[in-house]
Amino acid sequence: MRIASGILLALPWMRMTSALSAADYYVRKLPGAPSSPEIKMHAGHIEVDSEHNGNLFFWHFQSRQILDKQRTVIWLNGGPGCSSEDGALMEIGPYRVSGDNLVYNNGSWNQFANLLFVDNPVGTGYSYVDTNAYLHELDEMAEHFIIFLEKFFELFPQYQSDELYIAGESYAGQHIPYIAKHILERNKQFQPELQWNLKELVIGNGWISPMEQYDAYLKFAYEKNLIQRGSPNAKQLEQLWRICRKSLAVEVKVDMPGCEDILQKLLEMTSALNLSGKRECYNMYDVRLKDTYPSCGMNWPPDLTDVTPYLRKKEVVEALHINSGKTTGWKECNGAVGASFRAQHSEPARQLLPALLEQVSITLFSGAEDLICNHIGTEMLIERMEWNGALGFQSTPRLNWTFDGEDAGYWQKARNLTYVLFNEASHMVPFDWPLRSRDMLDRVMEIDVRAASGLGFDSHVDGDAAGSGASGGGHAGTDEETKKQADEAKWKVYYRSGQVVLVIVIIAAGAWGWYIWRERRRRKDYHGLAGGEGVGLSTRSRSRAADRLLGRGGDRDVEAGDFDESRLGDLHVATPTDGPDKDAYAVGGDSDDDDDDDDDDDDDSKRKERASGVPGGSGSRTTS
Repeated sequence: MRIASGILLALPWMRMTSALSAADYYVRKLPGAPSSPEIKMHAGHIEVDSEHNGNLFFWHFQSRQILDKQRTVIWLNGGPGCSSEDGALMEIGPYRVSGDNLVYNNGSWNQFANLLFVDNPVGTGYSYVDTNAYLHELDEMAEHFIIFLEKFFELFPQYQSDELYIAGESYAGQHIPYIAKHILERNKQFQPELQWNLKELVIGNGWISPMEQYDAYLKFAYEKNLIQRGSPNAKQLEQLWRICRKSLAVEVKVDMPGCEDILQKLLEMTSALNLSGKRECYNMYDVRLKDTYPSCGMNWPPDLTDVTPYLRKKEVVEALHINSGKTTGWKECNGAVGASFRAQHSEPARQLLPALLEQVSITLFSGAEDLICNHIGTEMLIERMEWNGALGFQSTPRLNWTFDGEDAGYWQKARNLTYVLFNEASHMVPFDWPLRSRDMLDRVMEIDVRAASGLGFDSHVDGDAAGSGASGGGHAGTDEETKKQADEAKWKVYYRSGQVVLVIVIIAAGAWGWYIWRERRRRKDYHGLAGGEGVGLSTRSRSRAADRLLGRGGDRDVEAGDFDESRLGDLHVATPTDGPDKDAYAVGGDSDDDDDDDDDDDDDSKRKERASGVPGGSGSRTTS
């Protein structure tokens, strides 16, 4: 069923943000939502640029429990130009969409924290701006975001003193550090009681450092046996990396279109005909899956077939207070925003991390099966970065993480930086593992879940005093504590996943040692698709690489790509987006506000825009 975007013009929500009160944003009834648990919500627009009609849309969910203090998590998806409603309805929010209804997500991050989803930058999702005023640089985006937060806290002063966590994925790896920098600069201008209490940044499968991520494509392909070392294909990819490396030696920008050729060529050369005679390629967001070439992940996740019609419903648009300035229906990714947001004069966010780590904690997490913003790139970033007086993690141990008896991954932390690897996870970790991702958040926020009830899972990280979150887990503490932790880890008892079996490590004094190999039990089924924790199908990120793959231009937005509403029924779990073979990784696309979402003639180009969200040019690795 297709819903004309013109319905938005008839909405009564026409007052300016400045004239509204908190009560005007209250969501009284959300269509299709279950009656229990009852969740208090506010949603609507806040103006950030009066000259160009720029408004950011937010959706706020109140926490279900307040333990020792109030906390707020701001969530941003990537692109650039992809809506954070992906995070709200396919990842960490309290609901997942099932047909015309919503079902409760037991892994929602609002258990112990308020959730604030923002469609950022202007022009993304429900947010809007004049089409000649899309943003170009990261500092511009951050300035808008500070204006948004000032007005949000004016409307909702009860949240202004909350511990503040900024989280997101993919190209949000650029947005989040810049927003944090601007918050810290703002705080210097105010007395302590008026400063925002920024506690931590949490970035999943982030496009943070182009240098390391481009370097990681081939390394990841070798690790996953997508390409054989020494083969003709490998030699061709090695040559592309040498060309890329030369350009990086001259200047490193957020987006390096020439370097996107590596991923594009990798997906092309590993594609093959299936039994039906269709050409398939790896899903760049989850290499366990396949998709039709050249989509390679752009058709993923299939949840969008429910999410998009839901967010275009007249009743939902009215419930969320979408005002008349938003003249088109919701779309997941706006290719025009991604095409404009080139960040050509912005230094990559990786350069901001050392200074930020002197003031706030940062957690980086990765799904092990993601190619486009893969874990190897993040690990190399950490290894090569100097912060708080030392280079990389050095001898900091990897602490095994067991969740409900299964090997969930590992934790590593030192000097204000934490890294978490999620086993069996895609580009959008919270979709695959909602409860595990919430467990990570609880540890980051230093929630003592022994004080809470009804969580229904058992989680241990080596060194825990007790169950999930009992020892915090998000921060490294002092250097002495880190050293002590490293020493203790050498004698650590390791857990055998799947069984509560202790493997004892016995060391004979200075002569010999017992080393017990613990068996790892791997999950046979992909939980996001076949049950498990997943509530629904999967989620993704778009990047400009996708555009180039599908034949659009050179934007790289992991999430940036438009949704083809007319082909909702044709999307399949393991299939990326259709489109031409040339220039596959660019996010560039037609303006969300210039084109009617319901024009059948634009369907193919919209699919290409979505593909452009696939990394391959500029940084936009996002789950959406």
